[in-house]
Amino acid sequence: MLSLLLAVGLAGSALAAHHIIPLHIKTATIAPDGFSRRAIVPNGTFPGPTFKLNKFDTVDIVMSNELHDPDMRQSTSIHWHGFFQARTSYADGPSFVNQCPIPPGNVFHYAFDTAGQTGNYWYHSHLSTQYCDGLRGAFVVYDPQDPLRHLYDVDDDSTIITLADWYHDFAPDAQDRFFQTGTVPIPDSGLINGKGRYIGGPEVPFSVINVVRGLRYRLRVFSISCRPFHTFSVDNHKISAMEFDGVEHDPVTVDNFDIFAAQRVSAILHANQPIGNYWIRAPPTGGAAAGAPNGNPNFNPNLTLAILRYRGAPNREPTTNNTGAAGVKLNDGDMHPIASEGPGKLGSAPADVAFNLVISQPNLPFFDINNISYISPTVPVLLQILSGAAQPQDVLPSEQIFWIPPNATIEISIPGTGAHPFHLHGHNFDVIKVANSNVTNFVNPPRRDVTPVNGGNTTFRFKSDNPGAWFLHCHIDWHLEAGLAIVFGETPAENIEGPHKQITPQDWLDLCPEYDDLDPDQQ
Repeated sequence: MLSLLLAVGLAGSALAAHHIIPLHIKTATIAPDGFSRRAIVPNGTFPGPTFKLNKFDTVDIVMSNELHDPDMRQSTSIHWHGFFQARTSYADGPSFVNQCPIPPGNVFHYAFDTAGQTGNYWYHSHLSTQYCDGLRGAFVVYDPQDPLRHLYDVDDDSTIITLADWYHDFAPDAQDRFFQTGTVPIPDSGLINGKGRYIGGPEVPFSVINVVRGLRYRLRVFSISCRPFHTFSVDNHKISAMEFDGVEHDPVTVDNFDIFAAQRVSAILHANQPIGNYWIRAPPTGGAAAGAPNGNPNFNPNLTLAILRYRGAPNREPTTNNTGAAGVKLNDGDMHPIASEGPGKLGSAPADVAFNLVISQPNLPFFDINNISYISPTVPVLLQILSGAAQPQDVLPSEQIFWIPPNATIEISIPGTGAHPFHLHGHNFDVIKVANSNVTNFVNPPRRDVTPVNGGNTTFRFKSDNPGAWFLHCHIDWHLEAGLAIVFGETPAENIEGPHKQITPQDWLDLCPEYDDLDPDQQ
């Protein structure tokens, strides 16, 4: 299998490399906001290590499940968010969609080809709400011939920025309370690059981004949030958004942008202000603030800060107060993919297949889509497809599986309700109607893999050119666990034979029997 993947990658570029990366999923006591708690730490850190590849590289991530803490889930699976996984749908990661969970003590290989994709991706647990306990990190694929390289001078480890919510309670406990009370968990703090503060907690040193006056920096901003969206800004600085979720767009200059759970944005910052220290702000939004009914008294969103420090500035916290929040906010509809991304390539003709997905909550706290609440099947959807399932009646449960034909334009419309960032696995999509807009754009709509549904009717299109089993779900992890999801079974027959036949390694085939044999407390 690895030789096949390597050959595919080498076909794309003579410079492609194959990376074997060990990933140890373990627990440790950490205190990112000053409160000590046990957490799940990939390779011993939170956030987990940032994986860095170049265009066309292939990867074999050798994941060792070393979890044993009874207060958190001990089985696991990992989603490599944003990668298309052509022919490697097995490695996409969602439990019971693409695989059975990996039992504690097991080693599992996630081997896949980046297939020419570049930009910002990330990884996280895709078993229940496990990533809220810490299993999450950034993943960057660099393009040595980036067509927008002339816009920035610096793009390195120092410009990678993660935004996270952090909880003092274990995720299973918080989830149980959510199901009992109907109140979605509110974080205790917000973190930038793994550091933050909460009300009454110690003054943990904030993360620092160092810059040199006169240079232009490509800030790669990752939302690895479980729930809230963040509003990102840098005091006294404009920022120019130029990438959404691995797709480069023509730059748009603003004062701030909203970034929802699982989204990634690259933005250019020109360090053109007087030498000094400036606040980087990313207040989380969503959920009651401190002191409000059902609120979390620890949570102050305005403590989600980092420091932009110019070379030559003193080593102290900023005193700037120009938050940028009152300035120009990025409108997603103003973002247009660069010419080489083929804007508008899906055309304006009626879609071949159209789905209208209506969200409701008749049975709080659970969500329905078209009157059905998603329930994980006991046998992964991909395994059912590879076993011959090709019609709704062939799959259990059948109500949440949507079958789509090959090479069709698929259109998804979701009437606005709440604020739900929807993510599609296996594809990017064109957002032909962004939230809170009456404009339909078939010419050059923004292209990404997560889009918010928070007003009006959000509509997006994609091409069914990647056979597999692909999740579509709200990326607020608590909402996903409450049923806000469906699965696409894409071109079932092509998964079994022909040029798109799925790769099925033995360690993947062994997972379900091994998981089924576990004691319930290890599942």
